[in-house]
Amino acid sequence: MSLFITELTDDAQDFPHPAHALAEPDGLLAVGGDLSVSRLKQAYQNGIFPWFDASQPILWWSPSERAIIAPERVHVGRTMRKHIKRQQVAITVNLDFTQVIEACAHTQRRGEGTWITPQMVQAYIDLHHAGMAHSIECWHQNQLVGGLYGVAVGQLFCGESMFHHQTNASKLAFIGLCQHFSRHGGQLIDCQLDNPHLQTLGVKDVSRPQFLKQLAQLKQQEVTKECWNKQMISVT
Repeated sequence: MSLFITELTDDAQDFPHPAHALAEPDGLLAVGGDLSVSRLKQAYQNGIFPWFDASQPILWWSPSERAIIAPERVHVGRTMRKHIKRQQVAITVNLDFTQVIEACAHTQRRGEGTWITPQMVQAYIDLHHAGMAHSIECWHQNQLVGGLYGVAVGQLFCGESMFHHQTNASKLAFIGLCQHFSRHGGQLIDCQLDNPHLQTLGVKDVSRPQFLKQLAQLKQQEVTKECWNKQMISVT
């Protein structure tokens, strides 16, 4: 834990170790820098993510507890199983990343507004074009009704945001991600911060050191080459 935070410049500069993040606000590690592909890649490979609103400088975080789930352990409740059986929703991978992140950006969170600024949208689109950021889409009658996006770091997937315009569509996208990622060798999904919605799916908190230990191993391993191809996926 540190009593001050590092100020980054636009020049190449390493992040401080996540152990130096503040206790209050929990996890704040650094400020400034940019959202270039190289900077974001370095951040995610070290368990750090950006989170700020339009009134703030770029803020970098690594909270003391991390919400994670082993994808094969995703909880699909009885009601959700019934929904899946009768669903008329197609689930795809990387079919329209831009539409997903823009939908996430325009979704108002209760009491929060949105933190996905136009600057963030463009940064993650660039990261998608670089082959690191990916999306899961839920379609009903050719309309996007739910989805999520995040960043792949080897056999770890760092979820960033999700949205739904149809009941259970974001849950369906998350379950689809878990099952698809697991089938292709994925070992862990990082949900960053826990919330009641994620808890119903089986997400649990672990300490920062535990998460960083898993990250160090998983970022060295790869999922199958087919994992992030554009494709339709099945959910059971």
